[in-house]
Amino acid sequence: MENNIQTPFVGVQRQMQIYMQGLQNIRPQLPVAFEDLEAKARQEMKPQAFGYIAGGAGGGSTMQNNQDAFKKWQILPRMLRNVSTATSKIELLGHQIAAPIVLAPIGVLSIAHPEAEIAVAKAARAMNIPFTLSTVSAKPLEAVAQASGDAPRFFQLYWGRNPEFMKSLISRAEASGYSAIMVTLDTRMLAWRELDIQNAYLPFFFGEGLANYFSDPVFRATLSEMPEKNPLPAIMQFGQIFTNPELTWDDFKVLREHTKLPIILKGILHPDDARMAMDYGADGVVVSNHGGRQVDGSVGALDMLPKVVEAIGDRGTVLFDSGIRRGSDVFKAIALGAKAVLLGRSYAYGLALNGEEGVKEVTMNLIADADLTLGLSGCTHWSEVGMEHLIKA
Repeated sequence: MENNIQTPFVGVQRQMQIYMQGLQNIRPQLPVAFEDLEAKARQEMKPQAFGYIAGGAGGGSTMQNNQDAFKKWQILPRMLRNVSTATSKIELLGHQIAAPIVLAPIGVLSIAHPEAEIAVAKAARAMNIPFTLSTVSAKPLEAVAQASGDAPRFFQLYWGRNPEFMKSLISRAEASGYSAIMVTLDTRMLAWRELDIQNAYLPFFFGEGLANYFSDPVFRATLSEMPEKNPLPAIMQFGQIFTNPELTWDDFKVLREHTKLPIILKGILHPDDARMAMDYGADGVVVSNHGGRQVDGSVGALDMLPKVVEAIGDRGTVLFDSGIRRGSDVFKAIALGAKAVLLGRSYAYGLALNGEEGVKEVTMNLIADADLTLGLSGCTHWSEVGMEHLIKA
């Protein structure tokens, strides 16, 4: 039975697709609610892998703060506004994309599914939303680019101790058609993560997530033995250069001078850091606390979004990350000034449970939910969504 309902709302289309399948006793493959999705992933994944993806810093209070920050705001819908021409499409960093949603960089996705980032790239291409590839991916950035086709893609950079290696990664990303560099700032060292510590598990030490290192000519030139022959020295070398607690704003000049691609700085919470980012030539920021994975007891990311937006003004693009679970979260983040949001753990769980199709299912559900929230709030485009659509709880 076909769905013949004509509507601009992808949310309605998604609903009707699911409801029509229900007439044939076909139900969604994956849990729809985030909490149920996470519980299912916990059941199916290896404990170490689930802990690495799901866990946060310390006791997880920052993850809770992220959720509590959303509860401080309530949506104020408006009535009798013609939303028949509504669209979720936006322009982001020069790309027309299907929704204000970007798949966040998540490393070592091979611990979730063998196809890892290749599956995610294919899913993102099918949905016409950007995928951000992590430096610590299980598949080389060139292979992921090929899987992405002509879809928009960003490259996330962990800014380590070897500047020549950093330049090499950026050059490879440019050559492979990545259209922005997203530099993560909040990993000067890895946090004390209780689940990972309890499991004595860091995937990099098992050789996971190191494809961009092992395939890089600059990195390989530092090795006495090639990783194909003996991976242990290469793993140890990775451990030596992965993080760099000595970095300062002045070091950012090296990256800025090395590429003409837009540079987005991820991990910004303080408005003064947002101003510094613009002063030193960044094109935008991601307001983020790394999904609660780096500083236990940190402020909820959404709490800082309005202050960062005010600090940046029209000087750059503001994206939001940390705590996105439902369409109402997307709406609130955009109402508070974000251009788009990054989705993280949800799609990783979808990948773990059903590969490429799982990523598509989870992400399409979020796009549909956000799209319906947009129209039901009385808006026809995300550019209309602002503070007037929210009240403090």
